[in-house]
Amino acid sequence: MTNRVDLDNGEYTAVVDSIEDGFATVFFEQDGEEVGNAVLEADRLPKDGHHADAVLTVTVVNSDLDTVQYEPEQTTKRADAAQNRFDQLSKRPPSEDDS
Repeated sequence: MTNRVDLDNGEYTAVVDSIEDGFATVFFEQDGEEVGNAVLEADRLPKDGHHADAVLTVTVVNSDLDTVQYEPEQTTKRADAAQNRFDQLSKRPPSEDDS
């Protein structure tokens, strides 16, 4: 595995899916749409981004990761939004007996 990605040059939002045995599975988004994924060497990611659901801003140049920056605020926002969606889905709708 390397730092090569099958993406056009540009800036992307990347989300870490998992890190195992020194490799990170990362999903890439652009304009809110998933555009690809890759398995990368975990040491290519910032140390504070070495966890599932970490949000990164990456720049791709010639299919290589040029810059990778951890985004702690975006990571927190996404985690909060996911928790809110889960909380809403887990609420039991009122039954006829509850009235």
